[in-house]
Amino acid sequence: MPAPANRIDERFTQLKASGKRAFVAYVCAGDPTLAATIDIVLALEKAGVDIVELGIPFSDPLADGIVNQMAADRALKAGATMAGVLDMIRQLRTHSQVPIVLFTYLNPVYAYGFERFHHEAAAAGADGVLILDLPPDEAVENPELKPTDELRHIQLIAPTTPPERIASIAKSAEGFVYYVSRLGVTGAQAEIATGIAEQVARIKQATDIPVCVGFGVSNPQQAATIASMADGVVVGSAIVKLIEKHGSASELPQQLETFVKPLVDAVHAL
Repeated sequence: MPAPANRIDERFTQLKASGKRAFVAYVCAGDPTLAATIDIVLALEKAGVDIVELGIPFSDPLADGIVNQMAADRALKAGATMAGVLDMIRQLRTHSQVPIVLFTYLNPVYAYGFERFHHEAAAAGADGVLILDLPPDEAVENPELKPTDELRHIQLIAPTTPPERIASIAKSAEGFVYYVSRLGVTGAQAEIATGIAEQVARIKQATDIPVCVGFGVSNPQQAATIASMADGVVVGSAIVKLIEKHGSASELPQQLETFVKPLVDAVHAL
C-alpha cells in the first residue's frame, strides 16, 4: 500500500515541475528558545527555503560539529524537550505549511517511545524524520522502528558508502536521500568536497528519490555549485552560527532572512 502524500513529496514535485532545486535549511529547535524557533522558521520560509530540518536537541550529538553541538546545549538549557518541540510544531502549523523534517539521534526517540514519537510527530505536523544513528538495515528488519507511513524516513549516504550498500540504502529511502559530502562532523567549510557529482550520479542510478547534498555549505557560490550536481542543497551550521550571534535579539528573523535569501536564490536560479 503506497504511503500517503505529504509536504516533502509535494514540494519536490513542485520543484521538479518548475525545473528548480531544493534548498533545505537546518536549525536546532529550541535555540535560543522554542518560541523563537517559530519566528526563525517563518523567516526561513520567507527567504524561500523549501524544507526545514529541525534538530531535536540532544546531550550527545556525536555527528555534529561545535556550532551545532552548542546550539543543542543552548536549547536544552533553555528547557527544550521532545514534547516541547512537538508542541512548537503544532503552533507553527497555524502559521506555515513548510515541509518539516525532524533531525534526531536514536536516543531521544527511544526514550520518548518509537510508536509514540512517530504518531505524535505526524499529528503535530512533521513530514519526515532523519535518525542519524539508526542503521537502515535495522530499520528494515524491525518494522516496529517505523510504526507509521505518515513520516518520510530520510536516509544518509556517505562518501565511503560502497556501491552495493548505496543501492540497498537508496531502495528504502523516502522523501529524499541526504548525501553527506564529506567525512567528519557538521560545520561550514571554505571549500566544497570533491567527488560529489560522481557520488550523486551513483545514488541516482539506484533510486528515483531526490538527492540533497549537505555538510559544509556556507555561501551562495558553494550552494549553486552543489545544486548543479544534485536535486537540493542542505545548509545548517552557517545558519545556526547566525542564530548564535544574534541570540534572542528582535532583529534575528530579519538577519536570517537577509543571510539565507541569497543562498536560496543561488540554488533556485539554476
